[in-house]
Parts: sequence; C-alpha cells; structure tokens
Amino acid sequence: MNKGVTEPEAMESGTRTSTQASTVYDRLQDDILTGQLKPGRKLRLKDLIEEYNTGNSPLREALNRLSANGMVVREENSGFRVSPANTEELMELTRTRCWLEEIALRESIAHGDVAWEERIVLAFHWLNREAQSKVDNVKHTSSEWEDHHAEFHETLISACNSNILIDFCAQLAKRTLRYRNLVEVMEYRYRHEMEEHRDLQQAVLDRNADLAVELLTKHYTVTSEIVLTSGRFD
Repeated sequence: MNKGVTEPEAMESGTRTSTQASTVYDRLQDDILTGQLKPGRKLRLKDLIEEYNTGNSPLREALNRLSANGMVVREENSGFRVSPANTEELMELTRTRCWLEEIALRESIAHGDVAWEERIVLAFHWLNREAQSKVDNVKHTSSEWEDHHAEFHETLISACNSNILIDFCAQLAKRTLRYRNLVEVMEYRYRHEMEEHRDLQQAVLDRNADLAVELLTKHYTVTSEIVLTSGRFD
C-alpha cells in the first residue's frame, strides 16, 4: 500500500473501481447483445475509455468478466475483441441450451409448487400483454419484450433447485439472444411465437414433462434454424 493512503481509503477506492466495472460491464454486454458492438470488432482500450467514460482499471475488469462468459475474446498480445458470430457456435449453443434446460425443466415440473405455477401464469400474462401491444410489429425488438421473454423462460426452470444450473442456462440464453438481435437488425421472422409460448405454458402446468421438453426443444431449434437461414453467419 502506498504511504499516505489509509486502509479505509484503499478499500473505498477498490469498491469504487468494482462498482464502475459492473456498470461498464452491463453497458458493454448490452451493446454486444443488441449488435451495437459488432462481432469481431477490436475493442481498443483508449477508445472505450472515452466512449464509456470510465477508467482503465474498471474497463479491464469488465472486459475480463465478459471474456469469462464468452461475450469477448481475449487475444494473446492483442487485447480484446467482440466474440465472432458463426454457424458452428450458434448450433453448439442451441444444443447445449436444450440439454441443460431439459434437465432444469423436468426438475422444475417434478418439484415446483403452486407458487411456481402462479409465477409462470403471471410471466406469460406480461409476455402476452407486451405482444398484444405490438400486434402490428412482427419484429418484437423492444427491450420490454426481451425482458418479459427472458423472465418467462427463466420462470419455467426456476423450481429446479439448482442456482448453478439456472445461471448456466441464463448465460446461454444471453449468448443466443445476440444472434437473434443481429438478424433482427436486418429482417426477422414471421412466426406465431406466442402460440408456442402458450402451448409450452400449458404443458408445464399440466405437468406433462415429455411434451414440455419436446415443445421447448422445438421452440429453440426453430429459432436457430430461422436465424441460420438468414445467411448472416455463413
């Protein structure tokens, strides 16, 4: 510790840096997920410090965290770059998400209580309400839609009794969301998505695990196929 810097001051400085890093992390992740920061873009520290109005230490901490969850690639002696988007990764993400969420969904159906069922109904209600408010907008690109969409899927598996599994599923969901958003920038799909969610909700509430897993897997697979047929990631 430098002379003249007390321990409380050092702790306060460390806390401030960590808080700034969390803020920068959230902003960078949002910009990556929405496609504002394009796949493969070189992340130059000098530019980012100015653009995100932050310091070198919190920025590096944020980039290291993004590297750990797959949003950013750390290159030897070259700094950081936004993770590339390609067909192989999307297919792998989709397969892995289906595998993990099948386990989480089956466990939730087996152990979920009435309060869990009520949360599912409420999450679907808000998702459907948002969809109805955008009935003339087939893209559903609003942040409100994405928030309710994520909440619905998170609620379905929230009774699996494994926070570690839930966290893994959330990370995969964010990484696949980036691909959907990159396609939505151009042109997205015409699709009866709310019907898929309604059927999935009913299967879960009926405690029909096999049907629920089948519908969930199809829901994710169809989305990936539509994204892939866009030709954006060839």
